[in-house]
Amino acid sequence: MAHDADVKKASKHWLWLLLLPWIAMIWVPSYNKVEPQLFDFPFFYWYQLLWVLISAVITAFVYNKTKSRYTGRSQGGAQQ
Repeated sequence: MAHDADVKKASKHWLWLLLLPWIAMIWVPSYNKVEPQLFDFPFFYWYQLLWVLISAVITAFVYNKTKSRYTGRSQGGAQQ
């Protein structure tokens, strides 16, 4: 049981990565500009679309790092 608590505590640290997209989007003055343009899209738009993709990758990464905590507990309970 002590091992489960250690794994749970360690996997919670990965959840801090989910704050990165939030910080990037909440700080609007950092990307409130037209230049540089990408395929005639102003920076304001393509920066936000880029963060949609980055957020998906971060979310998948955090999920994979933290899912063992949930699957291990349900399998362990079923085997006992």
